[in-house]
Amino acid sequence: MLSPSQVIVIATPVFFLLIAIEWLVSMRRRNYPYKLADAFSSMSLGLMSQTSAVFTKLLTVGIYTAVFEHVALLRSDAFWTSLPGWLIALVLYDFLYYWNHRMGHEVNVLWAAHVVHHQSQQYNLSTALRQPSSYALLSWLFYLPMAVLGVPPLVFVVVGLIDLLYQFWVHTEQVRRLGWFDRWFCAPSNHRVHHAVNDPYLDKNYGGILIIWDRIFGTFKEEDDREPCVYGTRGLLQSWDPLWANASIYSQLAQDSFHARNWGDKLRVWLKPPGWRPIDVAARFPKPAFVLDEHRALFEPPIGKAAQWFASLQFITLIAGAALFLWNADQAPLAHNLIWFATISIAQWILGAVLQGRISVWLALMLDAGVLAAATGALGLTEWHMVFKPAAMLFACAQVLASARNAPVDHAGRSHPISLRWLLVALQWSFVGDVCLMLSSPAMFVPGLVSFLLAHLAYIIVMKRGLPWFADRRALLITLLLGIGMYAFLWTGGLPAELRIPVAVYVTVIALMAAQAWGRWRIMRSTNALQVALGASCFMISDTILALDRFVQPVPYALFWVLISYFAAQALIVWGLTGKARSSTAA
Repeated sequence: MLSPSQVIVIATPVFFLLIAIEWLVSMRRRNYPYKLADAFSSMSLGLMSQTSAVFTKLLTVGIYTAVFEHVALLRSDAFWTSLPGWLIALVLYDFLYYWNHRMGHEVNVLWAAHVVHHQSQQYNLSTALRQPSSYALLSWLFYLPMAVLGVPPLVFVVVGLIDLLYQFWVHTEQVRRLGWFDRWFCAPSNHRVHHAVNDPYLDKNYGGILIIWDRIFGTFKEEDDREPCVYGTRGLLQSWDPLWANASIYSQLAQDSFHARNWGDKLRVWLKPPGWRPIDVAARFPKPAFVLDEHRALFEPPIGKAAQWFASLQFITLIAGAALFLWNADQAPLAHNLIWFATISIAQWILGAVLQGRISVWLALMLDAGVLAAATGALGLTEWHMVFKPAAMLFACAQVLASARNAPVDHAGRSHPISLRWLLVALQWSFVGDVCLMLSSPAMFVPGLVSFLLAHLAYIIVMKRGLPWFADRRALLITLLLGIGMYAFLWTGGLPAELRIPVAVYVTVIALMAAQAWGRWRIMRSTNALQVALGASCFMISDTILALDRFVQPVPYALFWVLISYFAAQALIVWGLTGKARSSTAA
C-alpha cells in the first residue's frame, strides 16, 4: 500500500498540471495572479512541509494509533471500512479540522505554525501548496476524539488525505460563485474570504470541505464584490526565505515573552489571539498600525535574467530530489533521511536567497555543490562526491572573479583589488587541499594540511588589509585558549608523534585567523565583517571534528559534519568579502 508521502508524489504532477491550466486561463483573461518568486516560494514551502512530515509521523499517526489501541470505546473495523463508515469518518474529520483550523487563528502558538499558509499576498493554486512544517507539533491533539471513538488509523489517514487534497482547488480567483455549492461546501469564493485581511473578512470561513460548520458556529462570511479581497497577513513576511517563513512568528512570540515583565504575560503571549501583546511590551516595542492600502503593494524584489534561470532550474531539481526522497523515506535509515532533508532544506534556502537578491548565482552554485558534496560523501556516493567537492571551490573562485570584474579600479590602475587576489589565492590552495584529502591516501594528509595552512595564511592577509593586528584582544585570547585545549586533547588522544609539530603550527594559524577576523569585525561592525568572522569560526569547528574523528575516536557521519561546516566557512567568507556592503543595523 502506498504511504501518504507517496500519494503526494503521485498527485504532484496533477497539481502542476492544474497550476499550468490556471495560469493559461489567467493569461487569456488578462488577469495575472502569478509572480515567479511568490509561486516558487509557496511551492517550496509545500515541499518543506512534506519532507519534514517524514519525521513527524510519530505525532500525527503514532500517538493516534496508541490512543486507538488502548482507549477506543468501540472497535468495529468492518463498519468504518464500509461506505457509511468512510463517509461518517470524513465528516467527523472535517468537523474536527474546522476547530483545528479555527484555533489556528485564535491561539498564538497555533497561529505561529498556520501563518505560513497565509503569508502569500497572491491567491492562486500555488498558494494551496504553501503549507507549514511545524503544523504537526500540536495539531494531532484535535483528532484524538476519532481515535477514542474507534476510527481505525488507516481510515483516519485516508480521510485526512482526502480532506487535504480537496482544499487544493479552492485556492483560485479564476472560479467565481457556484450558487448552491457555495452554501454547503468550501468553494473558491468562500476560501478567498478566509485568506483576506480586510476587516469584514478577517477570521472567517474555516471549513475544509464543508462550509456548514461556519454557518452553524457563526464564522461564515460571504464574499462581497464591493470589497475586493486583499491577501496576506497583517504583518507581512516580506521574505522568500522558507526557514524564516516557518520561524518568524515563533521568533516574535519568544521576544515578546522574554521582554514581558509579568510572569503570567510570558505564558499568555503564547495562548492569546494573534495581535495580543503585554501592555509593557507593546509600549516599549510598538508596531505600526495595520493599513489595508499598504498591503496592496506586493513584495517584489527585482530578479535578473540569470537569477530567474537559476531559480527555475533549482526548483525543478528540488521537485525531483524531494520526490525521490519522499518515495524512499519509509525504507531509508533515519540518519540518511536527516541528511537528505538537511540537504533539500539548504537548497530551498538557497532558492529563496537568490530570488530575493541576497546571494549571487555563483555563490548559490557554490552552496549547492558544497551541501551535495557533504551529503554524497557521508552516504558513500563516491563518484558524485568526487564531482561536487571540487566544483564547490571552482564556483567560489568564479564568484570572486565576477566580483573583481565589478570592483572599482584602484590607484595603480589595477581592476583586481589586492584583497580579492589574496582571496582567490586562499580558495585555490583550499581547492588543492580538497583534492589531497579526497584521494583518501595517508601520504596525502600532510600535503593537504600544508595546502590548507597556506590557504589560512592567505585569509589572514585578506583580513589584515588596512587594519591593525588582532584588534579584539579578548577574541585573540579565547581562540588561542581553544586551540591550546584542542591540541592538548589531540595529544592525549593519540596524535602521532610525526604530526605533532605540523598540527601545532596548523592549530596556531587557524586560531590567529579567527582572532584577526573577529578583530576586523570589532572595527568595521558590518554584517559583511560578521559573516567573515563567523566563517573563520566555522573553520575551527570543521577542523576540530576532522581531528577528533581521525586521531581520537570516530564521529558518526563525520564527513558530513566536517564538510557542512567547512563549506559554510568558505561561503561565509566569500559572501562577506564579495557581497554588497551591509550595515549591522540593516541586517
